[in-house]
Amino acid sequence: MLLKLENPKILSDIITIISELVTEVRLKVNKEGISLTAIDPANVAMVFFKMPQDLFSQFDIDKEEVLGVNLENLKAVLRRCKIGSSLTISKEDNLIKLGIQDRIKRDFSLALIDIDGEEKELPQWEFKSVIKMDSESFVEVIEDCAVVSDACTFTSEPSRFIVEARGPLNSARAEFSSEEIEIYSDYSTARFSLEYLSKFMKGAKISSKVTLNFSDNHPIRINFVTGNVMLSFILAPRIEQED
Repeated sequence: MLLKLENPKILSDIITIISELVTEVRLKVNKEGISLTAIDPANVAMVFFKMPQDLFSQFDIDKEEVLGVNLENLKAVLRRCKIGSSLTISKEDNLIKLGIQDRIKRDFSLALIDIDGEEKELPQWEFKSVIKMDSESFVEVIEDCAVVSDACTFTSEPSRFIVEARGPLNSARAEFSSEEIEIYSDYSTARFSLEYLSKFMKGAKISSKVTLNFSDNHPIRINFVTGNVMLSFILAPRIEQED
């Protein structure tokens, strides 16, 4: 297996984002490209990432590989890539070999790890509401809500989308019309943890657009897409306990 990326920044950014949710993952390498699917330790959120093989200047594999990697270690190496650096990835015995080429050639070896558990797959659901908007606007709204509460409510109708949060004394609210964003929706309301949404919104680093897919009290799927690279998150709804 030998892979080469001429611009590893997007891979570095994505691994950094995912590492805030999970620390150990199975990185799958096959003829389609590289991908991973993982569930966070609290079993509340799932992350999916896919980078197709045509983004690599070299993509040589003899068979499908599943690489158990520690994301903190991988992130630390990828951060050593500078603008103009190229990155090679290969496997040797129980090691993943990373080569960075810029002014000088640097080589890193990371131990592969065994990760227990079944292979995860991204669930396929139909959603009542699909919202497409600028990532920057999504980031601003989530940051606003985090000022006053630890959870927020998404409400969608055919012609408007509302995000609001309420604390004991304070509140925050943002409303978008179908003239400002793309809304494909029935009537849906669901509440989600801002701790997780604050991690997911960092996907704005890789894409200027975000798609929110949700239904009444149903898990939300948040997609950041740039070119053929996909970064998706799934988050279970926050169900408030009645007294």
